[in-house]
Order: sequence, then C-alpha cells, then structure tokens
Amino acid sequence: MIKHLRSAADLDAATATLILDTAGEMAALAGREVKKLPTLRGRTVVNLFYEDSTRTRISFEAAAKRLSADVINFSAKGSSVSKGESLKDTALTLQAMGADAVVIRHPASGAPHRLAAWVDGSVVNAGDGTHEHPTQALLDAYTMRSRLGRLDGLSVAIVGDVLHSRVARSNVWMLHLLGADVALVAPPTLLPIAIDDWPCSVSYDLDAALPKSDVVMMLRIQQERMNAAYFPSVREYSRRYGLDSARLRQLPEGAIVMHPGPMNRGVEIAAEVADSPRSTIVEQVANGVSVRMAVLYLLLGGLEAAQ
Repeated sequence: MIKHLRSAADLDAATATLILDTAGEMAALAGREVKKLPTLRGRTVVNLFYEDSTRTRISFEAAAKRLSADVINFSAKGSSVSKGESLKDTALTLQAMGADAVVIRHPASGAPHRLAAWVDGSVVNAGDGTHEHPTQALLDAYTMRSRLGRLDGLSVAIVGDVLHSRVARSNVWMLHLLGADVALVAPPTLLPIAIDDWPCSVSYDLDAALPKSDVVMMLRIQQERMNAAYFPSVREYSRRYGLDSARLRQLPEGAIVMHPGPMNRGVEIAAEVADSPRSTIVEQVANGVSVRMAVLYLLLGGLEAAQ
C-alpha cells in the first residue's frame, strides 16, 4: 500500500480498486448499532485545513473517529498561521506532536507534496488549490459503482468550471484508470490550456453529450477563484450549461446525476434535478465517510493490523 495520497496519479488500478472494495466493507458498519472499529486506536490524525470546508473536513473527522483514531482539527483561522507561521513550521510542530497522518486542504497547488517532505506520517490531499482532490474522485467512483454496478465502459460527462476544479482533474485521471470514458463539457474559456494532454474527450455542447452519458457530473461555478469574466452572465451560463428538468429527460434510462457540492441551485443544477431520484448527491456525502475510512485504514497499516 502507498504511504501518501497526494494525487490520483499516486494510485494504480489495483490499489484504487482495493480502496473501493474496502470502502464497501466500511459502509456495512453504518448498519451496526456500534459504528466504530478499534483499528486505529492510539493513532493521531490531524485535519490541517487552510480553506473553509464543511463536507470534507467533517467527513475525514467522522472517518477517523469511526476507526478509533485521535483527531486534531487545525484551522488556519485563529492559529499561528494568522501571525505569519509558514507551512513548514506548522508541519514541524505537527511532527513533534507525533501525527500519524495529516489531512491537508490548502489554497496553494502542490502543498501536500511539500508537506510530505517535512513529516514522517502519511499525507492525504483534501484539496490543493486548483490541482487535485483524490478522495473526492474515489468517493465519486464508489458511488458510480454502487449505483450502476460497474466502472469499466461507463460514459461520464463532467460539466462546467473545469478550469478551476480540482475535482474534475482527479476524476478524469481516476475514472480513466478504472476504465470509464470521460467527456468534459464546458465553454472554451473554462477549460485548461493543456486539456489535450488529459485522457478524455472535450465538448462544448451539453445537449449533444447528455443522450450518450451514463453519468453526468455537474461542477460548481467557482466565482471566488475567478478574477476575470469567463462567460457573459450567470443567466447565460445556466441557459447553455445548466442541468434542468428538460435536459434531465435527455439522459438515458438509468443514468445518474452527481455533484461534488456545494451546489449553486438554479445555476449549474436546478433544484428539482438535485432532489430527483436520479441524483446521488446525498449518497456521495455518505459514501465519502466510507471511502475516507478505507483510505485512512489502508494508509495507516490497518490491513497489516487486521492480519
């Protein structure tokens, strides 16, 4: 098993599949009266978050606690970071405290790779800048496999603000690794310059992509990361690339709708679509805990401990 999970590229197909299979076993705990395992008792997991987060931070915290690990939540706000402390000095402090794993979310792309050089424990990337978010890609893959029974050969359309989306980057590589066919659908201004090097196809027409998609994943417009006008108006964007009830009917029977959250209801996805039976958005949140339990379990030697 790998030591760090900094990028989807850290995984090969066998390791990614092992994580998904282990997550399935972890999900079975949700039906038990006592939802905890003693596997990581005595281990310390630090949630090191330099950006605001609700789902991801709580999901990692719940995952670690269900494995009986000790959890330290570190927020940049109200810490020595606000006094100018560097990431390296923070890392050395965590190292001195004996952190076995550090889950990091940081506005700078590449921060988890730097952190891994400064601590002895495992590093898990919970989102770095506009780079990657590998556990989100794993939970998305797990959700697709749970709903549709397979990943190999699935047609997945990822729609929206690909340029600023770490979720899109991780999903393209993860889904390609596991055998799915990925299409990115977005206006040209919201696609990265080096998109030709990605293992996916590109389309500018959502209506053309929907009828041949088993999964459509809507991305949030990240206006907080935009410093220019990438489209004429929110209304125009929603008209061209928003998923409403009429477009939902264009999907094949059995196709599902996903969104990594948080959603801009009425912009990239209509409220009635987000709340429809085809939506997996709530499932993704629940599956996130199981997948992150699997990641922590395997990274911190749970597999060996159980043998």
